[in-house]
Order: sequence, then structure tokens, then C-alpha cells
Amino acid sequence: MRTIQKNTNPPEKLCRYSFTHTFMLDNRIRKFFQNPKKILSEYITQGMTIIDLGCGPGTFTCAMAELAGGKGTVIGCDLQYEMLRYAEKRCRRTGPESRIIWHRSSPERTGIEKKADFILSFYMVHEVSDRNSFLVEVYDMLKPKGKYLIAEPKFHVTETAFQKTIESAEDAGFTAEEYPQISMSRAVILSKRDNKMKIPDENP
Repeated sequence: MRTIQKNTNPPEKLCRYSFTHTFMLDNRIRKFFQNPKKILSEYITQGMTIIDLGCGPGTFTCAMAELAGGKGTVIGCDLQYEMLRYAEKRCRRTGPESRIIWHRSSPERTGIEKKADFILSFYMVHEVSDRNSFLVEVYDMLKPKGKYLIAEPKFHVTETAFQKTIESAEDAGFTAEEYPQISMSRAVILSKRDNKMKIPDENP
């Protein structure tokens, strides 16, 4: 397991670590309305490599590690040292921590070089200062047939703002495949656009 480096100053826009904030993100009531396994089981199979961008307290990270199984790998990525430490302890308690790599990103780049079958950004894209650069980096991290799920909170992100995020994703090379119904959320599944040019028949 990678050693988690302590934080430099995170961006002001970031929802900072605190007991209250962590409890709001990781509690039984939230899991009732937003059950990670129910949300993600359609997209994750055993043996996959998965990245949880903005993993927070690890609620989705732990669930994805269980879905990916013993041969799978999950990278839990966050800006905040305290969040990563909390998530690490939480996943150690529930079992799948041994197959999770904890990674602290910088405000400018995630710094993840591994290619993933599935990437999740749950309630974090609206906190990114340079959304366009971020989405280009995510595009590069995703395998050709991979899927990328963005979910944003309805109470904080308007429909117009969410559409702008999708437009930025399309500019980065993604295609919107579907719009999953997730409680209290706006969500989209993105895949890599097929940029291969079709060669016309010489003898039509």
C-alpha cells in the first residue's frame, strides 16, 4: 500500500475534512438512498481496475473493492490527507482494504498513471478548479472500452451547470451514453468517443 503524503493547503473551494462533513458523507441514511453497490454493480465486474476520484471517506471505494473481487484493484484518490486516512481505516474495518491503493493528488493533477476500466467522480467535479484539464486527464486514464460515471448533487449543481460539465467532457473526447437515476443526483455515464475515421469503399 502506498504511503499517503500529508496535505499541502487544499483549494478554498474544497469541502474540507471535518467530523460533521465526514458523517454527512458516510452514514446509514445516505447509504439507504444512495447504496453504492446498487449504483455501481451494473458497471463493475471482478478483476477490474477502478479509480475513485475524490474518494472522501471511502464509502464508494470500499464497495467498489468488494465488487472488483480479490483480483481487482481500486485506487482511492483524494486531495485531503485526513480524508484518505479516514477512508483507509474505514475500509480496513470492513475487509477489502488490502486491494485498495490510496493516492493523494495535487490541486493541479491527480498524478495517476494507471489505466482504469471504470472511473467514478461522485459529488466532486463541481469542486475542480480547472474542469477542462481535469476531464482531459480522466480521459487519458480510462481504457478504450472503459466507463466514467459522474454524479453531482442536485441541491448544489443546477441542470445548466451539469450540462456544461457534460459539454466539457465531450470536448475532452467523451460521449454521454446514459443518464442513471441516482437519488438526489444528476448523473451521466461517459465512454470514449470512437475517433477512428471510416475508410470509404473503393468500389461502392
